Amino acid sequence: MEIDSIQMQLLEQVADLHTVPEGAYNIRANGQMAGRHTTAHIDIITKEDKSGIDIKIQPGTKHESVHIPVVLSQSGLKETVYNDFYVGEDCDVTIIAGCGIHNGGDAASAHSGVHRFFVGKNAKVRYVEKHYGAGDGNGERIMNPTTEINLEEGAYLEMETVQIKGIDSTERVTRGKVADKATLVIHEKIMTHGKQFAKTDFEVDLDGEDSSVNLISRSVAKEQSSQVFLSKINGNNRCAGHSECDAIIMDEASVSAIPELTANHVDANLIHEAAIGKIAGEQLIKLMTLGLTEKEAEEQIVNGFLK
Repeated sequence: MEIDSIQMQLLEQVADLHTVPEGAYNIRANGQMAGRHTTAHIDIITKEDKSGIDIKIQPGTKHESVHIPVVLSQSGLKETVYNDFYVGEDCDVTIIAGCGIHNGGDAASAHSGVHRFFVGKNAKVRYVEKHYGAGDGNGERIMNPTTEINLEEGAYLEMETVQIKGIDSTERVTRGKVADKATLVIHEKIMTHGKQFAKTDFEVDLDGEDSSVNLISRSVAKEQSSQVFLSKINGNNRCAGHSECDAIIMDEASVSAIPELTANHVDANLIHEAAIGKIAGEQLIKLMTLGLTEKEAEEQIVNGFLK
């Protein structure tokens, strides 16, 4: 399938792709495979029972990457895709996902991606997932990503999830199970405007001895948009868990942060921090004395907050 100019723009936004990527990749456009490449250590296999792929990374694979972006430019298209990642022991890899929707029509376009990670002993994964919406149509742009993470002993997964433009509705669900000496780190960045809605739902089970998780969310809610941040950490062993939600609220927006910590072991060390507030007046004044308008000063502060 040939990639058109609109789809190429979406790929640039969600995966920083300007040309064909190096390494393994699977590009999906309007519900069809638009390109695929495998390597000696990374295989990509089409599922037979449902829509999606299996990505199998051999043990010991180092400094390789996998790109699996999805783009939708057909108004009214709705799909659910299931992708499973099997990362062998002692790997060190980067996985770039993400979805871009361009809706120029009146019908809603929606993508639901279900990603499951099975990360082997002492493996290290960096996972980047960006969501982006565009188009001048009246149809909604909807994304509902689900991520399930299973970390074996000593494994490490760092997830960066970004949604800063154009998504009308999203419910982001992340579930994690962390074994002995394994670490999960999640950085989330979200900005909503208009009447957009974004819900984040994290739940992590720290099952292993000396397991740990660090959840950090930065968000900006503008105009009449609304956001909900749910985080639940279950400390089931000697472990360390931390979640943090910082949000800037503007105009007539609303933001809710709802933490839940459950310690089921005497040596579970769990912490939650949350802060929601408007931009400080002194910050605006300082930038405006440098020659910026109030709107330009707000944009600078927001961009720096989400950087």
